[in-house]
Amino acid sequence: MPTDDEVVETAAKAAEDVVFSRFDIGEIEDIDVTVTFEDGVLDVAVYVNAPDARLDEGRVADDAALAARAAVDDLFGD
Repeated sequence: MPTDDEVVETAAKAAEDVVFSRFDIGEIEDIDVTVTFEDGVLDVAVYVNAPDARLDEGRVADDAALAARAAVDDLFGD
């Protein structure tokens, strides 16, 4: 059984990996990945500000949050 810290770290890394795989580092003005895991409940929030990028920041943030949840599911073996 993974620890709460392992869950948070796994989710945060997965979310960041998605964001940084879609945007060039120079395009990102701000990124915030907030992950909590309390009482078995995972909460992931991703914010990306990349105003000069061609991609939809909101869509990438949503994809990053989904990837974070999937990574945690994999961590638990679901």
